[in-house]
Amino acid sequence: MQILGIDPGTATTGYGLISKRGGQLRLVDYGVIKTAPKQPDYIRLQLLYRQLVKLLERYKPSDIAVEQLFFNTNVTTAMSVGQARGVILLAAADAGVNIGEYTPLQIKQAITGYGRASKTQIQQMVKVMLGMDKVPKPDDAADAIAVAICYANSALLAAKLRQLR
Repeated sequence: MQILGIDPGTATTGYGLISKRGGQLRLVDYGVIKTAPKQPDYIRLQLLYRQLVKLLERYKPSDIAVEQLFFNTNVTTAMSVGQARGVILLAAADAGVNIGEYTPLQIKQAITGYGRASKTQIQQMVKVMLGMDKVPKPDDAADAIAVAICYANSALLAAKLRQLR
């Protein structure tokens, strides 16, 4: 199983690809897709879509995990990230991959066991879980890897629950 984790954003979208064989997780690739802030939104979204399609075609993941929106105050940012999430979900649907969506709370709990964990705590756990020499950078990529790990662990639990039914 290969899982592409996505931390959505219009300016910067993080991605992290992991593979899972048995109970073993391995980091395959990670990085960010950046768009220029002075470009119109529709051009930025088109670039995001095209770059994501390239990633999906290159790695052919079986699954994609996307962080869900959670915003308290900034409606403009929420709208922008919502548009990016829409493009990401469209690219995943076009590729025919399984899609999982997780809230920041779910991701933090899956990675650290604590729903109010800091970014630093999450990054350190990602480093440990994948046997990395250093914390993945930038933060958006580290967050995307965490989303993929959350999916990998949640998919195992979901499969076991289906077997019990």
